[in-house]
This record gives sequence, structure tokens and C-alpha cells, in this order.
Amino acid sequence: MRTMETDYLVVGAGAMGMAFTDTLVAESDAQVVVVDRGSSPGGHWTRAYPFVRLHQPSAYYGVNSQPLGSGALDDAGWNAGLHELAAGDEVRGYFDEVMQKVLLPTGRVSYLPESEYLGDGRIVGPGGDEVAVDVRRRTVDATYLETVVPSMRPPAYGVADGVVCVPPNELPLLAADFDRFVVVGAGKTGVDACLWLLAAGVAPERLRWIMPRDAWLLDRENIQPGPDFLDRFKTSFGARLTSITDAGSVDDLFAQLEANGNLLRLDPAVRPSMYRCATVSRAELDQLRRIEDVIRLGRVERIEPSGIVLTGGTVASAASTLYVDCTADGLEKRPAVDIFDGDRLVLQSVRGCQQVFSAGLIAHLELSGADDAANNALCRPVPHPNTDVDWLAMTLAEHRNELRWLAEPELMDWLATSRLNLLREMFSPMLARPRSRERLLGMVAKALLAANDKLELLLREG
Repeated sequence: MRTMETDYLVVGAGAMGMAFTDTLVAESDAQVVVVDRGSSPGGHWTRAYPFVRLHQPSAYYGVNSQPLGSGALDDAGWNAGLHELAAGDEVRGYFDEVMQKVLLPTGRVSYLPESEYLGDGRIVGPGGDEVAVDVRRRTVDATYLETVVPSMRPPAYGVADGVVCVPPNELPLLAADFDRFVVVGAGKTGVDACLWLLAAGVAPERLRWIMPRDAWLLDRENIQPGPDFLDRFKTSFGARLTSITDAGSVDDLFAQLEANGNLLRLDPAVRPSMYRCATVSRAELDQLRRIEDVIRLGRVERIEPSGIVLTGGTVASAASTLYVDCTADGLEKRPAVDIFDGDRLVLQSVRGCQQVFSAGLIAHLELSGADDAANNALCRPVPHPNTDVDWLAMTLAEHRNELRWLAEPELMDWLATSRLNLLREMFSPMLARPRSRERLLGMVAKALLAANDKLELLLREG
């Protein structure tokens, strides 16, 4: 049995594991062993469908030390005028390059792909050889929020013989052979599948969308980086806080958030009951609204050659139909656990659906020298949302974290320079003004506190 010694053993080379390792290595002289089941870094990106793209700008994704993309604006397509969205191949290549050209050349990172972590520092490699790792500081679980995409498991409903139901990975290969398409699932993957079909020239009349729940969507224009979009970002952020403090009920809150453009919905006549952090451009939303055959009869129970059986009823289906399964729970809502926990770290989001930013921040705090209790107080997990009301709970949790960060000058300085920080553009100008810094941050804190009081009230009233 081979033995190794290291400061940190990072289990999982997905996006969070890579972002944590990058910050740890960039800001310290720590030694790190990264173990992963995959043959290359990137986690679910190595199993994603070929037309997948980020839903958020590339500028906010990846690892802190290395930019992703060129920072350009798209000049064509349904994201035109907004910051580029990296494609799946680009993201996969990026993580591989970070590992091969940034982390490994330091001589302080060892990478063990195609290997299984058994616990207690034991690893089994691809040939069955076991490696024992003596961890001096902590084992880092970067798999707790593992993203599952449709290609990683079979559909969660029955599929009769003769029915062709595939993950979106196979859609480009099979699309030309079918007259009609049924997209099952209303999350990010379902949105992507519908947009791909429409972009490929499939008439919306040939498309059916199974939508168990409608979702509130984010307008991507509100979360753009760079000075050209700063005024819009600040306006959107301020309008969100005002909507919260002025809301008389949960329904009123969502009505205000929609009215000021913070949230969007597919059908103005259908009140969404889901929120999963998916973003769209206005042009993409216009395209999605071309699909009129939207089935809102609950979840699919089974698909028969002649029809689809759902929890709320049955609908007939035509022959020569390709079913596209987009139902994997990619951002599963998992229970929050302590991030800093003795000899281990459990990576989780500390801002809503901002996993890589969260991993980098956790690594920075790990190096601060503070004890677990202090770091856990700064980093309360923010579970992924599922329902519309989860938007309130998620926003309250991230506001509470932001308030704790505002009281930490060194941490605020780090946040002002973090490439992955969505709020960097807003806070950097404030922090660059020593005379007015405390006053400006105090104004933000006051607004967050007022919003939190109202969120707590709305959550109690339900």
C-alpha cells in the first residue's frame, strides 16, 4: 500500500473542489491531495449535454485565480449584448487547464483521478491499488452538493417498450429522426433543451413541454459584471430590498419583484410555485413563450406508446415522438450542516446558488486562523431553493451572511477583489473611499437588516 502525507485531502474535483483548492493553494503554502472518481476535473460538466452553457456570465464562474473566457459581450444570438456564457467544452477545458497548468505545477498538489475515496484517508485507484493518505489538517468533502445531470441516472418514471426517452445528451444525434418532441422537466435543463430545439429550427408546434411546476426566473441582464452594467445591477439590488420591505404578503412580494424586473415568469397567467436560480435573457424568454403546448398536470408517472400518464391526468401522444428527460435534480435541496467541523470541511453554498464563490470564500476563511465556531458564524450554509417560498428563506440566509461579512474589514477587502463575487462591482467603489467607507457600508447594513425583519415576518405568516 502506498502512503502519502498532505495538509488537505479534497474529495471531489468538481467545480467546488477546484475553486476551494485554487484559493487554498494561491493564498498559502498548503499541500493538497485531490481525489476524484472522474477521469478529468469538472464534476458534472464531464457528463453534461453537448449544448450546455452557463446560465450566469463566465466572469463569475470557475476558480478565483484564473479568468474564464475573454470578458467579451455576445454580439449574436439570444444572449446578444450580454456577457458571454461559456459552453460545456470550454468549461471542461478550463478546469483541466487549471489543474494541469496552475495547480499541479506548484508541486504542492497531487491529483488522483479515477479513484474512489473509502473514508479514513483510504483511496482505491483505477487498478485496485490502495493509497493511504495521512491528513495533517482536514479532509474536505466537495461532494455534498454534487450536481446530478440526466445522463447520470435513468428517468424517475416508467418508460414502456417502444418509447424513445433519452437524456438531452442524445438530442442532437436523434432530433432529425423524429417529428415531435416532448421535453420533460421545467428547470434549467428543460429550458436549455427547449431553446436548443427552437434554435435548431424546430417549429414550436412540434414541441410539447411537460411542466410539473412553473418557475420564477432571473433576468440575466440584472447580474452582469463590469462598469457598463453597474447602474442596472445597483438598481436591481435596491429594488429587490425595497420590494421586500414594502411587501404586505408573500404574494405581494412576488408581484413587486416581477413588476421591477427582478423575477420573470413564462406565462403571465400562471403563478409560479418553483424557484431554482435559473436565469434567462428577455430574448430567450420570448422564444420559450412560443411553445404553446405546455402540460401542467403534475409529474410524469409513466410514458406509454400512446400517451403520458401524469399525477394529474393522462394526455395522448403522437407516434414518432422523442421524449427528452430533463428531470434530474441538479441543485438538490440538501440539509445544511456545519461547514467547519473538526478534522473535516463540508463545502456548501454560503450565497444562494453561488457554489464556486462559496468554495473560494470558505478556503479563504480556513486560512484565517479563526476557530471553527467563528468561521461557522461567518459561513452559515444557504441551501439550494426549490419552492417559491424558498426564495425568501434563501435571501434571508444570504443577507445574514452578508451582514456578518460587512463587519469584517479584512474579509470585505478580499470580497472586493474576488473574481467570483457577484457583488464585487457594487462594493469595490465603496471600499475604495476610506473616508466614507464605514458610512456607506452602514447604509447597506441598515437596508439589509430592514429587509431581514420583513422576510422573517413574511416567512412566519407563510
